[in-house]
Amino acid sequence: MTNSIREIEGNEVIFIIGSNTKETHPVIANRMIKAYRNGAKIIVADPRRVPMTRFSELFLNLKPGTDVALLNGIAHVILKEGLHNKEFINNRTEGFDEWKKSVEDFTPDYVEKITGVDRGDIIKAAKLYGSSQRAGIFYTMGITQHTCGTDNVNAVANLALITGNIGKPSAGINPLRGQNNVQGASDAGCMPNVYPGYQRVDLPDIKHKFESAWGASLSPHAGLKSTEMIPAALDGKLKGLYIMGENPVITDPNIEHTIKALNAVEFLVVQDIFMTETAELADVVLPAACFAEKDGTFSNTERKVQRVRKAVIPPEEARDDISIIMELSKRLGYNMEYNSPEEVFEEFGKVWPALAGITYGRIEKHGIQWPCPTKNHPGTTYLYKGGFPRGKVHFTPTAYTPPAEITDSDYPFILTTGRNLFQYHSGSMTRRVKPIETHAGEPYVEISPSDAKGLDIKDGDMVKVISRRGNIKIKARVTKKASKGVIFIPMHYSEAAANMLTNDKALDKHAKTPEFKVCAAKIEK
Repeated sequence: MTNSIREIEGNEVIFIIGSNTKETHPVIANRMIKAYRNGAKIIVADPRRVPMTRFSELFLNLKPGTDVALLNGIAHVILKEGLHNKEFINNRTEGFDEWKKSVEDFTPDYVEKITGVDRGDIIKAAKLYGSSQRAGIFYTMGITQHTCGTDNVNAVANLALITGNIGKPSAGINPLRGQNNVQGASDAGCMPNVYPGYQRVDLPDIKHKFESAWGASLSPHAGLKSTEMIPAALDGKLKGLYIMGENPVITDPNIEHTIKALNAVEFLVVQDIFMTETAELADVVLPAACFAEKDGTFSNTERKVQRVRKAVIPPEEARDDISIIMELSKRLGYNMEYNSPEEVFEEFGKVWPALAGITYGRIEKHGIQWPCPTKNHPGTTYLYKGGFPRGKVHFTPTAYTPPAEITDSDYPFILTTGRNLFQYHSGSMTRRVKPIETHAGEPYVEISPSDAKGLDIKDGDMVKVISRRGNIKIKARVTKKASKGVIFIPMHYSEAAANMLTNDKALDKHAKTPEFKVCAAKIEK
């Protein structure tokens, strides 16, 4: 997030796109509802009538995969109405004229044809967002999990730039992280093309810095992204996999394909707190400690670094992740000499200036948001107050491209996936909790009343959902949440796994993120 969670209550306009905030980020949703009660106007853009629409001034019920068209259309209206911030554009951006030409054709009429959103609502949304001095955009994987996910994010950024809604309180671009320490893992370099602090592996000076810090020679080449590893395993190019705290058998697209790939590798290691569906395929399982059984830090969605403290002893042979990694490294010939997670964190601050001023002592009671470059720096509640790190920031033209898989007579429905309030990710933790299972332990497919009537499906009927990759049997939930022609399945349930159906071939060309949010499907009783 460029801004802070507490700033949400000061927003004049909250634009939620591709996020079921009330169910997937309920604490943040409560802040949004407080803002609403303070007079904030909420715009929700989503293929489903998600719970936050109860509080929305406008609900933009777009077709899945048409976000770029909608965002470009809103930008088009803002320009036409003269609501863009000329001073901000002139002083802090570049490439405006080229980008402006790229949205000229995205008239409300044209965008309505693509998205299904009424032209009048597009204009209203543009005027609401464009007229506000404190407007924040909030999104999650409903924006990123598309073949055009990178374009979606760029289109969001363009919208914030033309209105100057960045670099000030209660505004900004705010991606809400999907799990508790995703931000911290990204900061720490858990991506194949960067070292800690988003420092690229292919830059010689950066490589040399980390070689000096770690006393080891390092590769100048980026590694494979997770969605590239599975095909590489099937092709025999990847011989071994080490999976930590991840359950790709449930969370990856086209599950049958994933299982085949994991069985194809010569050696599979899984490090986790439970025997997951993925761990069951492993040659070696390393039992790990959970968050309450170890010391360290988590960095949350607003960049706040917070302490995590050991409350209980890990069971039996389970160890904390650092101990496991240090022991493996030692046996592989490289001694990692750390006496505590605090020492690792201190090293982190030495190689990434954004963390240099944060110490365990300073976050004993309260977290600090990076960047925090010095020991007397208070941390940064919102980014870009003094400008952008590289000077002027560039507008990025984004063309609309349809989803990789569109509907036809054989597969007339668009299937989209996501989460519900009660279960968490692949269910490896929450599905072991009896009260949760009693309340929300059954998989379901949401279908609109009109579609259900046409197929003679009643609420509670067992149906078969079929895609080009497989099929599952699942209970139908007839609901007005679902739009005509669109069905929704939560991704938590292994017995009716949504990712049996999703498309492993459709990836974002930059990030290689799968298109979980759109695939063609059909339904049979």
